[in-house]
Amino acid sequence: MLVHQCTIKEPVSFSGTGLHTGARCTLTFKPAPENHGIRFVRTDLGGNPEIPALAEYVVDVSRGTTLGHDDIKVYTVEHVLAAVAGLQIDNLSIELDGIEPPVGDGSAMPFVEVLQRAGIQKQEAAKDYLVIDRTIQYSNPEKEVDIVALPLDDFRMTVMVDYKNPALGSQHTGLFDMEKEFIPDFASSRTFCFLTEVEELHDAGLIKGGNLDNAVVIVDREINAGELSNIAKKFELSEDLRLNEHGFLNNVNFRYRNEPARHKLLDLIGDLSLVGVPLKAQILAARPGHASNVEFAKMIRQLYKQKKLVKQYQVEKKEGLVFDIEAIKEILPHRYPFLMLDKIVKLELDKRIIGVKSVTGNEQFFEGHFPGRPVMPGVLIVEAIAQCGGILMLNSVGNIKEKIALFTSIESAKFRKPVVPGDQLVLDVEIINKRRNIIQVAGKAFVDNEVVAEAEVMAVVVDKHTKKNNGAG
Repeated sequence: MLVHQCTIKEPVSFSGTGLHTGARCTLTFKPAPENHGIRFVRTDLGGNPEIPALAEYVVDVSRGTTLGHDDIKVYTVEHVLAAVAGLQIDNLSIELDGIEPPVGDGSAMPFVEVLQRAGIQKQEAAKDYLVIDRTIQYSNPEKEVDIVALPLDDFRMTVMVDYKNPALGSQHTGLFDMEKEFIPDFASSRTFCFLTEVEELHDAGLIKGGNLDNAVVIVDREINAGELSNIAKKFELSEDLRLNEHGFLNNVNFRYRNEPARHKLLDLIGDLSLVGVPLKAQILAARPGHASNVEFAKMIRQLYKQKKLVKQYQVEKKEGLVFDIEAIKEILPHRYPFLMLDKIVKLELDKRIIGVKSVTGNEQFFEGHFPGRPVMPGVLIVEAIAQCGGILMLNSVGNIKEKIALFTSIESAKFRKPVVPGDQLVLDVEIINKRRNIIQVAGKAFVDNEVVAEAEVMAVVVDKHTKKNNGAG
């Protein structure tokens, strides 16, 4: 696998017609600096707005992968991104003078050839690989889709498709060496579709740029010569349509025996590039499509963001630990005697956190609560829940060192059992509502797997140096 980040040596362009819009568009690939990532730039709009090629910018997956930011969109980016990822390019500015890249021949090869003509430029910075160290699984039982990422110190992909159609049957394919296999074995695999789907898309005003030169059309219903003639007129095709022995329109044959499976793998490469960094993993996918690909990419990107965040605060990696006490002090402004956490043992970014507080007889509050019968104050258990919630906000508040979270409300607080010296308090907290700088969490505190307290806490994040702050931290 490559070690250094890459861009291209010089700008290069490719022009053509968009698959769905039918509009002409010129795509220009331009070199970009280290750590820039892949960004689409709409040069036909004022201010040349940019859209990063990241999973959080996906706004539609119904007929391809569409990126968007505010009201700006770029349709059908998957083949462009597959070409970029297949050539292992990390930094690129992709300018378009329209809303949809050219469809080319329905594969990634036209973009691969253009990028090869520009030349690949090695950069000084190291590639930022995301190493998958645990199994990540996406499943959609209704559509019989399963995608799994397994730990591997390399990158491999295996894809299986089964459309229950005699022309296709069940197919599978695998990529085991991106550098050696991507261009000769996968880049030229074309889009394929069924005739009934093509008719539906046409009736919906889409595939205005589609033709028999950029897709393999598979006939999935009984059809006669008269209907073929009507279909040709409907799609404004000049040639006479024919049905070949394989069930495809006209004299079109697969470039590979399993071209549909290879094209699905190609789409998956493009969609997984939306993680934003290359992966070290084994990817296994059954019946993938853009919707499932993007959901899976979002799961992996969330893991990447979490790993990057943890690395920022946790200097020494420790088994079974996310943040130790020193990392917690880097994140939270609280100090003795009001720091109510000793460690964080689980973190699901923007979702859930589990923290631990070991309650000892040396706690300052036991001196007065209560002499001869030490009991941890319930309000401090709620504070511990809130402090866990504060760490859970890391991803959404920017520079945490310049911020402070203040209580705005406590609801549904219940205290079920006393917490005494020697207990280990386990705090399980999840976000139930978040908007801008306001967060609401629900938390439960456990001792020996029994719930001892629970509460919902709402807090607002403000600048630490604001002159007047209402509320209690």
